[in-house]
Formats: sequence, C-alpha cells, structure tokens
Amino acid sequence: MSTRTPLIALERVGLGFGDRAPVLQDVSLRVASGEFLALIGASGCGKSTLLRVLAGLQPPSAGKIARLQPESRIGIVFQDATLMPWASAFDNVALPLRLHRLPRAARHERVMAALAQVGLGDRAAARPHELSGGMKMRVALARALVVEPALLLLDEPFAALDEITRLRLSDDLSALQARLGMAVVFVTHAVSESVALADRVLVMARAPGRIMAQFSIDAPHPRHHEFRQSSAYLGKVEEVSAALRQTLQAGDDL
Repeated sequence: MSTRTPLIALERVGLGFGDRAPVLQDVSLRVASGEFLALIGASGCGKSTLLRVLAGLQPPSAGKIARLQPESRIGIVFQDATLMPWASAFDNVALPLRLHRLPRAARHERVMAALAQVGLGDRAAARPHELSGGMKMRVALARALVVEPALLLLDEPFAALDEITRLRLSDDLSALQARLGMAVVFVTHAVSESVALADRVLVMARAPGRIMAQFSIDAPHPRHHEFRQSSAYLGKVEEVSAALRQTLQAGDDL
C-alpha cells in the first residue's frame, strides 16, 4: 500500500455548459505527494479541462474537489510557453513571485535557482526570441517551479517540439520530479511518453470525458533511456495502446 500523502481528490466530478453535452462526467481520482500521473486520450476527451479543474481554474458543475493539503502550491505549464516576449527569461520566471510581492533579494535567489534547475542558469538575460522552442518551454517550466509547487500540472508541454528535444526534456522532467519530490499530472497524446514518465496512466474516453482504464508503471525514477528499451516498458505501452484503441472503437476519434 502506498504511504504517499494525498494532495488533491476529485469525487464524481462533472462539467457541463448549458444544453451542450457534458465535457466531463463522473470523474474520480486522487493525486498523492510525489506521484507522477499521466492523462492520455483522444482529442476532445477533456484532458486539458480536467487539468484546469485540478488547478482551480474551472469549477466543476457536479461532484466535489478537495485540496487535502490547502497550503500546498500548484504550478502549471501549458502547451504554449506563454512567455512575455519583451521580458528576459529572468523576468518571465520572476512574474509569480512579483505578483506575491516577494522581496527583491529572495526573488532573485529563487529565480536563479529555478533557471539552474532547468539548465538555463546562463540564459537569464535572454529574451524569448533568442531562445529555441525547447528553451522557451524550459523557461515556462522554471516559472512553474519557482513557486516551489507540491503539485505540477503539465498540459502537453512538449507537443510542438521535435522528437530529440522532446525526449531530452522528458528525461530532464523525470530527473527533476525525482529530485524535487513534487507530484505531477501530465497530459499527453503519446502513449510512449506516458509510460516512460508516469507511475500511473489514466486513459480517458470522451462523449462525455471519463476515465476508462488505469495502469500502474512499476519502475523507479528517474527513468533512464534503458527503461524505454525494456520488455516491461514495451509491454505496458501495448497495454495502454490497446485500451486507447478501445475508446476509439467506442466512437472516439483523434
């Protein structure tokens, strides 16, 4: 049995807008401290919406959501890095600390530490147009980490990147999560990515969005390249892929 402390819980959560079909229905899940959870499913199944519910950006229209450690902070990274184009990497990362009126000296220390954690300690003065796509996403990740979150929410952050950059960032994220001990909820379309990173993979179906299957991935973090070549990894990829195909056969499409 897991000894991890629960951070946040959803109980039979639903979300609808007027007369339209519900976006989410009867979604129940718990995220525990230090856990890496992946959400995968067809486009339109409500993965990003579920992430917004977890972040507190979208209240559910049915069910309950409970922050089991109300004092814990949440960081979020979207698919687009959403950086301020006129500001340096330092100022982009410092934004949430400025909003919380953290003193200048403490702010500087925290920002430089966050940039160092994502491998950009020497690019603090760079502006977004001077950074590659992968570097921009690292800045966005540093901005989420600078608040020292207990829970990090990631909405397909690597989807627009080339395969080599995506694999490198996936490896770095696995190492960061293992070192910092934060919980992560990671939305992705890629089965291989979900199995490579997560402790649990939840497969969602749509119309309405709901959890159809759950898989546990029993491998230590950080996950090294060798894990992606193991029979355990390949077998789990096929299991998750089969569950995803079942949702498509039930009427979902990518």
